[in-house]
Amino acid sequence: MSEASTEEPKAPLNGAEKEEASTEQTEQTSSSEGTEEAADAKASDSEAEAKDGSEDYKDRYLRLYAEFENYRKRTSRERIELFSSANQELMSALLPVMDDFERAFGQMSEQEQQSDHIKGIQLIRTKFQGTLKNKGLKSMEIEAGEGFDVDRMEAITKIPAPSEELKGKVVDVIEQGYKLGEKIIRYAKVVVGE
Repeated sequence: MSEASTEEPKAPLNGAEKEEASTEQTEQTSSSEGTEEAADAKASDSEAEAKDGSEDYKDRYLRLYAEFENYRKRTSRERIELFSSANQELMSALLPVMDDFERAFGQMSEQEQQSDHIKGIQLIRTKFQGTLKNKGLKSMEIEAGEGFDVDRMEAITKIPAPSEELKGKVVDVIEQGYKLGEKIIRYAKVVVGE
């Protein structure tokens, strides 16, 4: 015989048994609902964690990107400063040569400056000055009689002013001052009247 036929028929449940069966069924239903709610809570917690995690990664990415941009700008600025400071050192080293040209031509008479050799040297001087000017070197063009300016001049000495008008003003320019771009690389050396 089959197993289904060997089972005993179920007797009808009395009132207490019905109540007990109904309570078991309610507990099973409520426990399954509780499990579903717990699963929903876990799912929403994991979604919140995933959202927080993605926000965290996005924040990290933005900070890293900003840091990289700052690094790129800083290195670019440092490279430009390096080139300009190297250029400044070279210009500062060449200024005494230019001063020597100026002093030499200042000591020559007009007749001496007309010789062919001196004209050749004059061409070299002009070319040298032009090259330095093309690289950004500018003379500050300070002249006697101009008011003394601490931001552009360095007073070598003070002498009694030859006239009242020259008190506190430049009496003589010993060395011309120079700028490289907008930065002063050598202050003009002057004698000031007092």
